[in-house]
Parts: sequence; C-alpha cells; structure tokens
Amino acid sequence: MTDSKRRKGLMAASALLGGVLALTGCSGGGKAKASDQGESSQAQADAAAAKKSSQAQITITPKDGSDNASINNSAAVTVSKGTLTGVTMTTQDGKAVAGQLSADRTSWKPTVQLQRSTTYKVAAEAKDSQGRIANENATFTTVSPANSFIGTFTPEDGSTVGVGMPVSINFDKAITNKAAVQKGVTITSSSGQEVACHWFNANRMDCRPEQYWKEGSTVTLKLALDGVQGGPGITGVQQKTVTFHIGRNQVSYVDAKTKQMKVTQDGKVVKTIPISAGAPEHTTYEGQMVISEKFKQTRMNGATVGFKDSDGKGEYDIKDVPHAMRLTTSGTFIHGNYWGAPSVFGNVNTSHGCVGLQDAKGAGDPNTPAAWFYSHSLIGDVVVVQNTGDKTVAPDNGLNGWNMNWAQWKAGSAV
Repeated sequence: MTDSKRRKGLMAASALLGGVLALTGCSGGGKAKASDQGESSQAQADAAAAKKSSQAQITITPKDGSDNASINNSAAVTVSKGTLTGVTMTTQDGKAVAGQLSADRTSWKPTVQLQRSTTYKVAAEAKDSQGRIANENATFTTVSPANSFIGTFTPEDGSTVGVGMPVSINFDKAITNKAAVQKGVTITSSSGQEVACHWFNANRMDCRPEQYWKEGSTVTLKLALDGVQGGPGITGVQQKTVTFHIGRNQVSYVDAKTKQMKVTQDGKVVKTIPISAGAPEHTTYEGQMVISEKFKQTRMNGATVGFKDSDGKGEYDIKDVPHAMRLTTSGTFIHGNYWGAPSVFGNVNTSHGCVGLQDAKGAGDPNTPAAWFYSHSLIGDVVVVQNTGDKTVAPDNGLNGWNMNWAQWKAGSAV
C-alpha cells in the first residue's frame, strides 16, 4: 500500500471512530429525554386510572378489626357519592345474616340481632353515577358475655297483669354504675302515674307507682342499655321496648283470725272464701303480696324450704298440690288443699305457712273454692294477709315492694 492510500485509510477510520463517539454522546442525551417521557407517561396513567376509579365511598361500621362491638346498633354499611349494589354479612363459619337496604340504597343494616362473642365478616359493593364499582370489606367481633350484662325482666311483653305487678329486672352481673343503668330504663303508663325504681341489691331493680296501677292502663318499659357501662369491664347489650296491660282491679284480703278471704274487685267484695292459714308454730307472713306464678298442679316438698324430719326428709311431700299461686320467693303460696277435711277451712289454721283453700285432688273440679279463685286470678294480683301474728314479708321476698312506703321506695333510687 502506498503512503497516499494509508493516509486515506487512517482518515476514514478516524472519521468512523469519530462518528461512533458522536453517536455514543447523542445516545446519552437520548436516554435523558426518554426518562422525561416515562415520568410524564406514568403521571398520565395515574390520572387516567383516577378517572376510571369509582367515586363511591363505602363506610362499614364497626371498623375492621374491632372487638366488643354492640349486638344491636354497631353493624351498618353506608355509601356516599353512590348507591349500594350488594352487601353480604356472614359469621365466621359462613352463616348468612339477614339484612335490608334502605329505599335509596345508600345504607344497609342487619334485620336480626347479632350474637355475642361472634366474629362477623361484611363485604359491600357500590357504584357511582358513572357505573364504576367500589368494594369494601371488614371483620369485627361482638362483645362477649363476660364483658356484657343483660337484665331478665318481668312481666312479659304483651301480657295482662294485676294492679300490683311491678317491673322487676334482675341483672346477670353486679351493677356498680347504678345511676347510668337506671337512666337507661324508662317506664311510663297511659294513666300518667309517676313511676320510681328501687335497687334491692347490685343485681335487682324493681319499679312501681306510689299506688297500685290504674286498672285498664297500658305500661311501657324501654330498655336503652346498649353500650351503657354497668361497671368495670361490663357493657349493656339490650335495646328493647315492652308493653303490658293492667287488668281489672282485684285485691284479696286474707284474715288469719277470722279464717276468711274477701276477694274484692274495684273495691267491692265479689266473693268470700273460707281459708286455713299457717298454724301457730308456722305462722304466715303478713303484708301485701303479689301473685308471681301460677301452677295448675305442682309439687311441694318441705325439705326445700327448711321443714325437715329427723331423717332429713321433708315434713311433707305432696306431688300434686292443685291451683297453686306463689306469693313469696321463700315458698309462701295460696293454693288448693284436698287432703284436709272440709271442716278445717274457715275454722282452723293448719298449714306450714301457706294459705289453703278447699279443693279436689287432680285440680279437675271447677266448682271448688280454690278452682274459682285460681281461674279469677292474674299474675300481678294482690293478696293482703292480715292478723297472723308473724312479721311483715320482706319487700324483696317476691314481688312485694308494696310493703315499703313511697318515701322508703324512692330512697332506693340511684337517680
């Protein structure tokens, strides 16, 4: 190769290398421009995704992961900027919970009361005005029995009772915050009578008017105890309205001295019945007593109320006592007696503390005095026992708070 050709070749190679270097430098500048374009593309993608997302905002209460949730009011699903298209609520084992959407489809609630100590799962779907779908899920657990309290109450919803029937509530946990719990209980009567409540202990609260309920009136009990703190670590779970009706005014007067019972309705004597009250060694309590239970037949065993023979067995054990109506928790009844001679009634007090009326074995004869009284008596009727020589029955021994005057009664209120 001549020198002239070699120089031309070197010049061509130099030009080629220079072009490569130039392209490499341009490549670097080209990468920076591509990065800018990538960032811009991501922002555009985010903006596009936002435009495609539903504007419907679903709220589930209680919040996901909550525990000690209410069994009444806590479960709910609501949506803003949209409508609900579906809500499912199930227990942890998959059992469905019935619920209902509102008319405008913006809220949902269960239509049954939830169970305590139960985990529930909620899944909700909604759409916005553009038809775009949104979803939300939550899991929560309701309050446990150990951390909640309930009150067992009497009388029953829809029942018709006598004029002496108090509202009696027995709580399954000791209540230390009595004022808060009492404020969650309201009792009103169509008669307009003032009603006051009295705490006998940490578990029992009874409520009544100053005088017997007015006959024919309707009484409403509202329990608004859901979420009320009854004491350290215990919360109320009840939310309930109960109504009961007051029947005719019947009050019966037992006179252990004359051994007669006068049955009055609206203050007028409608029947006089011979009775046999407690024997001198087993006298009957005195005072105003309310019929709390009725049994066409029941068993009475003296051993259950402390009347035992030397062998430990009951002094009596009658398996078919007819037409029995409870007057005290401790075991005082007014009941039929078929084992005593007819001559006993109206003449001799022979019982272990109950009030006996002549009756027939098997409770099948409607013409006996005991059968008549049973058929004409309501739970809540008052039986006033007099002249026995015994003490006045304790107000909390049965539904017998009428043995406290109004000032004493109101003094037991927590509010």
